[in-house]
Amino acid sequence: MIIVIRIAGMVEIPDKIQATLDHMRLRRKYAAILVEENAENLKLLQKVRSYVAYGTIDKERLLKLITLRAQPVDSKKKIDVSEVISNLGKKSYADLGLKPFFRLHPPRGGIESKKHFGVGKGVLADNKEHINKLLERML
Repeated sequence: MIIVIRIAGMVEIPDKIQATLDHMRLRRKYAAILVEENAENLKLLQKVRSYVAYGTIDKERLLKLITLRAQPVDSKKKIDVSEVISNLGKKSYADLGLKPFFRLHPPRGGIESKKHFGVGKGVLADNKEHINKLLERML
């Protein structure tokens, strides 16, 4: 699974990029989604890489993300975390009773730079396994 976190705000973003971010349901700053690793999703990520941070999420952070930040569609129902994790790639979010995005806090300690990862100490684009450190600061 790949986690995608929107880092850039909403000001002065080209319309095509904004439409792609809306399609991915990344409508706000510090919103996150989970996507499968396939060719179509990787092309979308390359298109919006100057506005998002993404990387491979580990099981520990995935469990913590769903426990702390998953929002049920029906606010009266509780989320069964074990069922969600076991059926995450097989069923849709609506079938699992979850909203398809996660709202996160701004990272504790701030963001040093919004440069691309690998060029200085930025967070944008592909962070590989380092996304887990960023996600931990945002939970």
